[in-house]
Amino acid sequence: MRVPSFPRPRGSLLAGAVLTAAALTGATVPAVAAPLSAPALQDVMFVGNNWEGTADVIKSSGDFAKIGRINVIPDKEERLREIYLNPLKLIFFLGIRETVGEGHDQYVDDMYSTPDGGALVASRPSFADVVSIDVATGQVKWRFPVSGFRADHMAVSPDGTRVAVSASTSNTVHVLDINTGAQVGSFKTGDKPHENVYTDGGRYLWNMSIGEVNNDSDEPWQDFLKGDRKITVVDTTTFKVVRTIDMRQRLDAFGRKDLSDSVRPVAFTPDESKLYFQVSFFNGFLEYDVATDKILRVKTLPKNPNTSDDRKTYVNDSRHHGMSMSPDGTKLCIAGTMDDYATVVDRVSLTEGPLVPAAKPYWATVSGDGKACVISESNADQVTAISFATGQKIVSVPVGDHPQRVRVARVPAGWTSPSGG
Repeated sequence: MRVPSFPRPRGSLLAGAVLTAAALTGATVPAVAAPLSAPALQDVMFVGNNWEGTADVIKSSGDFAKIGRINVIPDKEERLREIYLNPLKLIFFLGIRETVGEGHDQYVDDMYSTPDGGALVASRPSFADVVSIDVATGQVKWRFPVSGFRADHMAVSPDGTRVAVSASTSNTVHVLDINTGAQVGSFKTGDKPHENVYTDGGRYLWNMSIGEVNNDSDEPWQDFLKGDRKITVVDTTTFKVVRTIDMRQRLDAFGRKDLSDSVRPVAFTPDESKLYFQVSFFNGFLEYDVATDKILRVKTLPKNPNTSDDRKTYVNDSRHHGMSMSPDGTKLCIAGTMDDYATVVDRVSLTEGPLVPAAKPYWATVSGDGKACVISESNADQVTAISFATGQKIVSVPVGDHPQRVRVARVPAGWTSPSGG
């Protein structure tokens, strides 16, 4: 996947128009105030500490040192009061805690920054919403309650102006203006929408629905009990479905009826011709050709001998959860969640590199300079950078309680944590 670009404000178009008109007509040019320069920004990474309700801000490359922290639930008391006064909301709130939350409330799932670097936008599963937090004051700028009772993975458009969020209990994706929180569109998906990815410069949005991951119908012959799982592709102008991909049919044609068709994290090649994806219960990933609509290859990665093969022990059905691709498209980075390692895989040969020990790695992304894969170690409360070139660990950085999503972002240069962060 490409790292989203964040457009920087340019000079005043009004001033240019005035000067052009004057030159054409011979009129006297009025005095025009010099445009305000855009504030300097610095590249960082947001690390969402899901059970703690905070986001650590770390350097996006180099030593990945911690810069500060943002409280993502400054309105916690207000939200809890609202939930406890609504019996239906309370049922789902407690259900999230006991199922996907592994006994904990889920306060931070996904995060991005606004184009001007002034706010962190985050999905909050247990609060069923998306919020924008001012990085200077720590206050909520806007809040969007999603349909249903849980918010999940997000994606930001390539121009940084829109953010898509999966509302996992209503089978809906909402697309919001990232600066105002106003909904600009929505569409229906399969059961339990999860990962979202923009393609073709933002023309299309792909959603992967993972189905029901909280029941115990985990054996291959019970796969049909996991619900309607599919990839839904929509046009981002009309939000009309342009393509639906049922991986069950493609997996069967490929000869892997034993594999789940629940598509988890994904990574596109730079030219978006191939899609690499993980599925529930599987220690590995598959390669899918977008044009021919066929699965081409499968890669099985090593099992940790200490990891049980009892599928009911896998967190939310995911044996491996988290993958990213180097900017040049030559390497894949895989988080072997239940097998307690991460590894860099050569994309051409599908040969894995060293298995880097990691404590329940839950996500993998690309560093700001594109040289490293950064994984979240949810059981060790740290993030770890791994070199794409060597496959070796670079550094680990302590963060908050149960880090999951990690995203490249921007904040103002010289930024420090707001009070209460």
